[in-house]
Amino acid sequence: MQLVCVLERQIFDFLGYQWAPILANFVHIIIVILGLFGTIQYRPRYITGYAVWLVLWVTWNVFVICFYLEAGDLSKVIYL
Repeated sequence: MQLVCVLERQIFDFLGYQWAPILANFVHIIIVILGLFGTIQYRPRYITGYAVWLVLWVTWNVFVICFYLEAGDLSKVIYL
């Protein structure tokens, strides 16, 4: 399910010109595949790497959501 959602977001990112999210989504796809491989083959290093990446990915997504909702001190307006 997670892989399908990332692939869908990757398609929408290709419609725009934001290359950083495209690269981040590509890295996420690779790590999800390695995490699935590590789970099937029981490779603790892959599972640990996937768990660390998942925490970073969720943290980043929460930050982006809070930024766009302007929660707390986060604001899209730049004051000079």
